[in-house]
Amino acid sequence: MIRESKAAPVGVVIKLLRILEVLRDAPYGLPLKDVAKLSAINKSTAYRFLAHLESAGYLFRSEAGVYTIGPNLVRLGAAANFRETLRKICRPVLQKLWSATGETINLGVLDGHEVLYLDVIESPHNFRLASLAGSRRPLCCTSLGKALMAFLPSEAMDEMLSTITFERATPRTIIQRAKFRRELLQVRKRGYAIDDQEAVLGARCVAAPIFADQKVIAAVSISGPITRVTGSRISLFASLVKDEAVSISGRLPGARKAVRTERAEVAPAAKMQ
Repeated sequence: MIRESKAAPVGVVIKLLRILEVLRDAPYGLPLKDVAKLSAINKSTAYRFLAHLESAGYLFRSEAGVYTIGPNLVRLGAAANFRETLRKICRPVLQKLWSATGETINLGVLDGHEVLYLDVIESPHNFRLASLAGSRRPLCCTSLGKALMAFLPSEAMDEMLSTITFERATPRTIIQRAKFRRELLQVRKRGYAIDDQEAVLGARCVAAPIFADQKVIAAVSISGPITRVTGSRISLFASLVKDEAVSISGRLPGARKAVRTERAEVAPAAKMQ
């Protein structure tokens, strides 16, 4: 059970968590009186919480008045489990990409209108670009965000475009909706996305999508300073990240056969450093 803090009174969040923990430990569900008793919450208060959770789809109430975990809560748990599984599957490939490039490697998924960074392997260089695993960044100025959006079904992409908020992170950030849509179509055509100092001045990122069951579920990127991720090396980095994204996709359910452009000749790892 959740322990009360001695520094602050029990609040709404603590009470909600108590109710959810009680129902988690009762797979066949519980009536209101048992939920209130086991969670040590006043019956009328427990009823209000249960009613709100039920209306939001997080709990289900049977005709007999028994509450059980609802579909939305199940999906939340499933998403967390899937993301951890995805991170573990991708790790060896991310390590391989890190060894080949010597730059920061990122794994991200779509989370609402943001990119959620599931995993980050930082460059060994003192001067490097890195986000923290668990952090979130805008879709419109990151290569991960572009790769994730560009390969959504057309209707889903257009719907997201109509609701996304464009904010200028640097003078190079695309903030015009029509221009950004053209950028996404170009990403879809070539199979990879570029952030050319659009999120951070002095930094470039190259990303490619990861597929499962023929749907984009994640993206992987290489990021670093423009002094190392130069314009002349973008095609090489793009080839590397696309190939490894395809490798990851091949390990997932319903592996999609990606259409590859002719692969550039890859220099030995020692020359990439």
